[in-house]
Parts: sequence; structure tokens; C-alpha cells
Amino acid sequence: MKTALIFPGQGSQFVGMGHDFYLKYDISREIYKRLDDTLERELSNLIFSDKSDLLMQTQNSQPSIMATSVAIYNALVYEKLLTRGSFHFVAGHSLGEYSALVINESLTFEDSVRLLQIRSKAMQESMPLGTGGMIALIGCSNNVVEDVIARAKEVGKIYIANDNAHGQIVLSGEVNAIDYIEANAKMLNIKRAIKLPVSAPFHCELIQRASKTLQTEIINYKFRPFTVPLYSNVTSEICSSSEICHLLIDQIVSKVRWREIIENMIRDGVSKFIEIGPGNVLTNLVKRASKDVVTISISKVEDLDKLDKIQS
Repeated sequence: MKTALIFPGQGSQFVGMGHDFYLKYDISREIYKRLDDTLERELSNLIFSDKSDLLMQTQNSQPSIMATSVAIYNALVYEKLLTRGSFHFVAGHSLGEYSALVINESLTFEDSVRLLQIRSKAMQESMPLGTGGMIALIGCSNNVVEDVIARAKEVGKIYIANDNAHGQIVLSGEVNAIDYIEANAKMLNIKRAIKLPVSAPFHCELIQRASKTLQTEIINYKFRPFTVPLYSNVTSEICSSSEICHLLIDQIVSKVRWREIIENMIRDGVSKFIEIGPGNVLTNLVKRASKDVVTISISKVEDLDKLDKIQS
């Protein structure tokens, strides 16, 4: 029986995330200090006390989520609830892949912060504000999704951005196409359509410029060999440290194959999943994939007791 650590992506952030770990653990507090020092601004204050929705902005949410995931992981290691030998695979949803790389000792925490600063800024600026967006389709068959895309293409460019689980697909595209889907959800046989609070159409070719920006910068960073296998968002399969640089570039404009990642992990013997970071979105997605695996989310200090369940 194998265990996988999984790390959430953008949209999982909430004001105050990680604050209980910050207060309780010096090792977690140090992560937020290193975040602020690397960025040369007090992003931690924004994470813990934002009242203006600034945390929702891509340039703030991406490094904040990664730092919170690492801060929680470090607390788990400090408490001896996790060790290097207690997990066998890692994966992260979109920016969560950067959290996985830090935990996997392939990328330093500071380099991850710097790369996410570059990545998030490039993604934010890839299209003029208000010209693109994302929408989640809940409870739709593949045939319905294909029909939605075909109809929406008549008013704007639209693509599959995230294949999260059976019955949960996220589309990215031009705002006219997104608005069309939202306004005509019932007619399009969509059980539920949720417009996402993002500033750009992530994971599609509309933000090709962001991918090129990262390509120019990422060559200055070194990726060390992985300590455990990592599954790529782009391929849904195990990748190597020699491939990861190019995969991170492609990831910006590629579909996130999260459903396939979980299915492949289960195929490879994973029966326990531990989500580390804000929220429990990935835990719920794993539950949709299989009823035969155990999955928990560690988002708050009180969640540490859940590890007794998964380790028994």
C-alpha cells in the first residue's frame, strides 16, 4: 500500500490560511518569513489579514498557496507525522506542482517563490483584464462538454483547461464564450456552471505569451533529482528532473490532466492520498475517482488528527 502527497492549486486560497501553523510552529513561521524576504514585501500580512480581495490576485495567490503548503508540510515533519519514507509519490494541481517540487527537494523554496513570481505576473499580464476567463462545468457527460465547446466557439475561443474528475471539467477562453456558457447553461444541458474568480484564461493557448516568458527565465534555475516520483500535469505520468523544466513551460498552456494523474497513481499502487495545503478540493476529486482509497486533507492544525486514520 503506497501513499501519495498532493498539493492544491489556485482557487484554494483563503484569508488566514496557514495562520494557525504560523502561530504554533517556528518552522512554519520561518517559511512565511522566507516568503516575505524573497519577494521583498510582506505578503504574509496579506495572507493573514486581507480585507480587499488582493489575495485573489494571481500574483499574490500563487506564491501564497505554495508557501502555505510547504509551511504545513514542515509542521508535519516536525511532529514526526510524516517522514521521507512515509510517502512514495507526489503531484500538484497546476501551481501545486511547484509545492511538490519543493517537497521533493528538486527546487529550493526561494527558487519556487521566484519562479511563481515570474509565472503569475506573466499569466496575469498575458491578456488584457476582462477579456478572458474560466468556467467549471459540473455533472456533464463528455458528449455534453463537446457540445458546449462547439456551440461556445461560435462566439469566442474556448478550450478544456482542467480535466479534474468525471463530471468536473473546467474551460478557459475568451470572455464572450465564457459568458455565453454561463447565460445558457440550462439550454446547454449543464447541470451546474460556475464562473471562476480568475483574471485570465489559464491552461490554454490564449496565454502563450506567458509560456514564452517563463521559458526565457526558467533556464536560470536548477532542478535537482527527485527523491520520489512526481506525476506531471502535462502528461499525467511520472516524469524526471531532466524533463520538468520543459514540462513547467508547457504546463501554462496545457490541459491539467488531474483525473488521469489520480487514476494513474491508483494504477501504480497508491491507496492513500494526503492533500497538504489550503482547502480540500483535491481530496474531494480523489473521492470522485475511487471509493477504494483513503484520502485526507491537512489544511488546519486540527486536521493533524486525521493522520491517525490514514496511518492505521
